[in-house]
Amino acid sequence: METIRKQASRLREQVAKQQQAVLLQFSRRFGHDSGLVDEAELQCHQKLQMLYGSTRAAKHLQRDIVRGVEAFITISVKQMEIVKKLAEDCCKYGNDYQSPSFVLPTASLDFGTSHSLMEKERENLIKILGDQVCEPLRAMITGARLEDARLLTYHYERIRQDVEAQTAEVVRRQLKSKEVSASAESARKLQHAEAKLSELNAILSALGREATAAMMAVEAQQQRITFQRLLAMVDAERAYHQSVASILDNLHDEMVQAKQHNESMLQPTTIMTKEPSQTVNEDLKTSQSADLLQSTEIEINMHSQTTNEDPKSSRSADIPANSLTTTHFVAEVIHPFDAQADGELNLSVGDYVVVLQVHLQQMKLYWCSMCIAHFP
Repeated sequence: METIRKQASRLREQVAKQQQAVLLQFSRRFGHDSGLVDEAELQCHQKLQMLYGSTRAAKHLQRDIVRGVEAFITISVKQMEIVKKLAEDCCKYGNDYQSPSFVLPTASLDFGTSHSLMEKERENLIKILGDQVCEPLRAMITGARLEDARLLTYHYERIRQDVEAQTAEVVRRQLKSKEVSASAESARKLQHAEAKLSELNAILSALGREATAAMMAVEAQQQRITFQRLLAMVDAERAYHQSVASILDNLHDEMVQAKQHNESMLQPTTIMTKEPSQTVNEDLKTSQSADLLQSTEIEINMHSQTTNEDPKSSRSADIPANSLTTTHFVAEVIHPFDAQADGELNLSVGDYVVVLQVHLQQMKLYWCSMCIAHFP
C-alpha cells in the first residue's frame, strides 16, 4: 500500500509539472496571458512536496525507535526476572552456608547483592526509556499537529487541481472568444472563468502559505524532539553502563580480596600441621632404624653360626658385620594396598613408610609402622 501511494504521488507530481509546462508553452505560442502560469505557486508546490516527504520519513523513524525501545524493554524485563532469581539463590546460599574456611559463601553473597543492585539500575533505565523516549515520540506520531498540517496539504492539492482545470477552461474560452463567430455570451463566459480562476488562485496562494508554514513547523518539531529523545536515551544508557561497571569493579575487588584473605589464613595452618608430623616421623625413623639394624645384626650372626658347615654359605659367614650396606628412606603412600598374605601390610593413602634396605645374600628388609616384612 505504501508503495502504491508513493507511485501515485510521483505520478501526480509529474502530471502537474507537465500541465504547467504545456500551459506555459501554449500561452506563449498563442499570445495568451503568461500570468496563467504562476511560478511562485509552482515553487510552493515543490516545497510542500519536499516537506511532506521529510515529515513522513521522520515519522517512520519515530515509529521505528518506539518499536525498538518497546522490544528492548520487553526483553529486559524477562532478563531481569532471570537475573533476580539467580541473585536470590546466590544470596540464600551465602547466608545459609557461611564458613571461615571457604571463600565461596562470601563470594556468592557478594555476587547476589551486586546483581540485585545492577537490576535496580536496569529498572531505572527501563523507566527512563518508557517515560522519556517512547511516550513523547508516540504522542508525536499520533498527534493532531502532523495530521492537521497534512490535511492542509491535501486541501492545497485539491485546490491546485481545481486551479489547473480552471486554467484550462480559461485558455479554451480565450481561444473561442477570438474566433470570428464569437458572441457576447462567449466574452461573458470568459470573464466569469477568469474571475473564478483569480479567486481559486487567491485561495490556493493563501492555503499554500498556511500549509507550508504548518509543515515547516511540524518538521522542525520532529527534528528537535526526536534528537532530544535520542540524546536522552544515550544519556540513560551511558549512566546505566557506568553504574553497572562500577558495581562490577567493586564486586571483582571484593572477591579478589576475599580469596587472598582466605589463602593467607590457610597457609600458616598448613605449615603448623606439617612440621610436627615431619619431626615425629624423623624421630620415629631414627629410633626404629637403629632397632632394625640391631635386629638385623642378630639375624646375621645366627645365620652365620648355623651355616658354617655348609661350604656354599661359608662366604656369607665370613662377611663382617660392618661390611653390610644399608639404606633407609621415608616414603608417602599414594596408592592404597590391602594385605593378601602373611607378612604383607595394609597401606592407606597418606601413610608414611620408613623403608630400610639391607644388601645381604640378595635379601631385602622393609619396615613399616613398627613391623618388619621380608620379601625375597
